[in-house]
Amino acid sequence: MSTSEAMGRAPKPFDELRANGDGQAVRAEPFDGAQDGPVEARASVRAEPVVARASVRAEPVVARASVRAEPVEAPSRHDARLGVLARDLRVAARQRVGWLLPLAFFLAALSLFPLGLGAEPALLRRVAPGVVWACALLSMLLALHAMFSSDLADGSLEQMLIGQRPLVRLVAERVLAQWLLGGAPLVLLSPLAGLAFGLPADAAGVLAASLLLGTPVMALLGALGAALSLGLRHGSALVYLLVLPLAMPTLVFGSGAVLAALNGEPAQAALSLQGALLILTALGAPPLTAAALRIAME
Repeated sequence: MSTSEAMGRAPKPFDELRANGDGQAVRAEPFDGAQDGPVEARASVRAEPVVARASVRAEPVVARASVRAEPVEAPSRHDARLGVLARDLRVAARQRVGWLLPLAFFLAALSLFPLGLGAEPALLRRVAPGVVWACALLSMLLALHAMFSSDLADGSLEQMLIGQRPLVRLVAERVLAQWLLGGAPLVLLSPLAGLAFGLPADAAGVLAASLLLGTPVMALLGALGAALSLGLRHGSALVYLLVLPLAMPTLVFGSGAVLAALNGEPAQAALSLQGALLILTALGAPPLTAAALRIAME
């Protein structure tokens, strides 16, 4: 075949797949036979869409919460002046079990003695002063161990120690609140208890007067015992062991005044001794209680 015939013949499409230099399979295009030189395969490259990944910077989103301001009740001057006394009375008005339980114990214990001793009037009249005084002492001891424990638990005792008010004044207010809740109801119920045991009216009045002088002494001694046993594991039992021996003199003088009135003797001597015990305890117990509280917090 001549060269002219070879050049005039129509070239066939070259459909075979060839591998390029990178190892990728490309499809060869038909070439023009009239051209001289090496045959070059023209690869049709399929362009893939390129997805641009934009780096998005996350901005912090601040949620704006609409807070509704509640009105705060400012303490009145009267409450601010009374301090601990007003707060304790307000808490007692909400939690009535704390001061009603000792009162219920007092009434229940008084009702058991006539059932055990019998209904003889002379016997009940003779044992009435000691029974009423013993029941009053035990009923007041029920609430004494928790006098400062709640303040220690919620941290308010530390605020009392670092506050501007003297700690002795705060202790005196706490003792006054304790007496108003635990001692004053006993004083009011004592004439009725005396009449129930067969006491005459004058002896029942002396019984109320002796409790009026003696229950503050027990409250002051109870505050001292509660401060000494604050934070201990068996503090309630320790309070009883500390307060009961110290409260024996006022118990003896109180029941002795009622017995003197029953026998027709003047009861002013025993009541005067109770008044002296009250003054001595009121002067000494609050500073000692404050010192015990400071030691317990160290």
